[in-house]
Amino acid sequence: MDERATSAQVTDPAGGTAVTGGRSVLALLGVGLASGFFAGLFGIGGGLIIVPALVVLLAMDQRRAVGTSLVAILPAILVSVGAYAVGGGVDWRAGLLLAVGAVTGAQIGVRVLLAVPRRAVQWAFVALTVVMVVQLVLTVPDRGQDLVLDPLRIAGLVALGLFAGVLSSLLGIGGGGVVVPALMLVFGVGDLVAKGASLVMMVPGVLSGLTANLRRRNVDVRAGAVVGAASLVTSPLGAWTAHAIPPRAAAVLFAAFLVVIGTTMAMQALQPTNHPATPAAPPAPAEPVVDDARHTGGASDDGVGTSAGR
Repeated sequence: MDERATSAQVTDPAGGTAVTGGRSVLALLGVGLASGFFAGLFGIGGGLIIVPALVVLLAMDQRRAVGTSLVAILPAILVSVGAYAVGGGVDWRAGLLLAVGAVTGAQIGVRVLLAVPRRAVQWAFVALTVVMVVQLVLTVPDRGQDLVLDPLRIAGLVALGLFAGVLSSLLGIGGGGVVVPALMLVFGVGDLVAKGASLVMMVPGVLSGLTANLRRRNVDVRAGAVVGAASLVTSPLGAWTAHAIPPRAAAVLFAAFLVVIGTTMAMQALQPTNHPATPAAPPAPAEPVVDDARHTGGASDDGVGTSAGR
């Protein structure tokens, strides 16, 4: 944790840092309101918003921000799943098949992490994002299309979850940003079913990742709780908005969301490896443990390792 943040935080015995400054609390509430809305709107966990916000607003170390985001993501996902289920937008079978692949993929990602250059994976993800954006803009979605399961599609769903899980471990993003457009473009399902399945996929991974990060004392529980409480207010509103807007508009909005993700990833790939929090980091022997915790959590910022949804 950067020492610049100590004016707003105190040490938490559970291994986190407690937010004490009023401005910090207001900022975290704003982050929660925004991430909750987008979680419901796009079928993601919201970590893509929460993690960079924690790094910027609280000068939190990236690894700790990933662990903390899982505390905030869980309530938003659960409420969003409920909202989609009420609207008939949850395919539980697809979500569970994706989850099986995602949890497995996250563990595979942990094992290949040291063998794969992170920057190369980042640029590959940027290229994949460009392809998905173009396809979403050019494709006219059919909201009424449900997912018909056969052996090939079952294998495909598990494979998609596997890919999302590996990606979450390698890049610290959730699977929603990959799973939702893939379900729409490859499997041909409507956007609401895709988002509902993505949210279901994230639940077991977020729980697994949160448990692992808590065990590693890699979580600021109070900061995550503030963000999570605020997200409960807006995640149902985001889900309602997803049902209310036309499918074409929903596809364009998701494409814009992917542009933001891809741009952010490209900027990270272009940056040097040093971080502002490095001078105030804990002693070196603890560093590998924290790094392992981050990727053991998998779902990272969207909870796949897990949900996904980065």
